[in-house]
Amino acid sequence: MSKTLELAKALISRPSVTPDDAGCQPMLGELLAAIGFESEPMRFGKVDNLWARRGSEGPVFCFAGHTDVVPPGPREAWRSDPFEPTVHDGRLYGRGAADMKGSIAAMVTACERFVKAHPDHKGAIAFLITSDEEGPAVDGTARVIETLEARGERIDWCLVGEPSSSERLGDTVKNGRRGSLNGYLTVHGKQGHVAYPHLATNPLHAFAPALCRLVEEAWDHGNAFFPPTTFQIANLNMGAGAENVIPGELECQFNFRFSTELDEATIRQRVEATLNQFGIDYDLRWRLSGNPFLTPPGDLVEAAQIAIEEVMGYPSELSTSGGTSDGRFIAPTGAQVLELGPLNATIHQVDECVPVEDLDRLSEIYEHMLRLLLLG
Repeated sequence: MSKTLELAKALISRPSVTPDDAGCQPMLGELLAAIGFESEPMRFGKVDNLWARRGSEGPVFCFAGHTDVVPPGPREAWRSDPFEPTVHDGRLYGRGAADMKGSIAAMVTACERFVKAHPDHKGAIAFLITSDEEGPAVDGTARVIETLEARGERIDWCLVGEPSSSERLGDTVKNGRRGSLNGYLTVHGKQGHVAYPHLATNPLHAFAPALCRLVEEAWDHGNAFFPPTTFQIANLNMGAGAENVIPGELECQFNFRFSTELDEATIRQRVEATLNQFGIDYDLRWRLSGNPFLTPPGDLVEAAQIAIEEVMGYPSELSTSGGTSDGRFIAPTGAQVLELGPLNATIHQVDECVPVEDLDRLSEIYEHMLRLLLLG
């Protein structure tokens, strides 16, 4: 058993359903301390975070990740217990195998080899690990970054171990992410009998023309790195519990995934202008999950693509697709941020798994990136 596989299994065996770390970070802290890292646990609310650093001077290369996982769902649906890691047909099964305990294991073993071979490397290596990525993401990476900025610590390069690969390991590197903006809309009508609609106001009928306009709107056309902004209804509820009653309210939750062509304020203004145009009686609450960020080709992207091609033997492509990640909290500090991790085909699914061979290859890619960036 390789050290990367062994560590991945040890992490998976801890049922760290968000926001419970279940002892993963203390174990990681001990392993990193053995190779010269100074570990600083940071607990905010119910969330455990770990900031570990080796070296006092810059530039700082930071591995970022999360020990929390989503709930496994019905355990009887799994081929084996989701928190008892098992290997079948060359794949490691268990909750978090791909998202993202396998990546964390690869990060640690890459550092172990790199530090042993190059104990006097330039700059610093750091780890930012949280147990609040799959949850609200309030007391996790965002709070750690606030703490670091308050005391003048900065990250130059950040590699987030999110599962970025699509068909084969390393085929895709995420060098940015779209922003995510949620709207919580309540349309007010007037309840009444369906046989007497003139005495009532149907909130859906009032909202429908505006909804059509929002769906048909071309919010932007994207750019070289981002696809066009999208608007999607995620939840729509109304009803009074009887078939002959016009309900008095409609509740709608929608989401924008937006590019760097737009900002939060512009989206809000355009939505509210559309609702006002149709004379709708409404209340609207907004929640920004994260702004878009982009790391253009540079030191970090170049190191990742060179490492992938030299380890795997094929090129990678850059992408900003997918959901949000904790990179959205790190990029605004000025750090170059990218995501590089295993295959994402089974994340959050029953029988989540990752090819065992990919864990060792991923560790090699991470180690090669360290050599390219910290031995120059």
